[in-house]
Amino acid sequence: MDKKVSKLLNAQINKELYSAYLYLEFSNYYNEAGLSGFSNWYYIQAQEERDHAMLFMKYLQNNNEKVTLEAIDKPDVSLGDNMAPLKAGLEHEIYVTSLINDIYDAAYSVKDFRTMQFLDWFVKEQGEEETNANDLITKMTLFGSDPKGLYMLDSELGARVYSAPSLVL
Repeated sequence: MDKKVSKLLNAQINKELYSAYLYLEFSNYYNEAGLSGFSNWYYIQAQEERDHAMLFMKYLQNNNEKVTLEAIDKPDVSLGDNMAPLKAGLEHEIYVTSLINDIYDAAYSVKDFRTMQFLDWFVKEQGEEETNANDLITKMTLFGSDPKGLYMLDSELGARVYSAPSLVL
């Protein structure tokens, strides 16, 4: 495997674990605010991000590449109101999409078709992540200022259950 591609894949492990930390921060914020459904939604989101990190790690291992784990930064976000985590989440997903695109571009430049195929799932996943983040913002904008609407939205998000990624390595 190309050294640059390997380095970017290794870095992505850290970025995915940071994403899990970030979403745990959001989950904690909503738990403290009494919005257990929002808390649940982001708790599950954190589980997904952790699993994404594991997929990158396993991919490197399956390709006989050294995995290098780095320190995970503490989330640095200001969560002043119930909309703030949602907006920060969308911004973060857009950032993660750019990281996946950078790895894809590096793999493409060296004709690393195996890595490109591996990343195809993440490209699709990031599209879903951005859509979900946008949808949460839209719903909060429409219903979040009304206590009954917020209650219903919180109940909807509380029904989310975890399902492991279906990517086969």
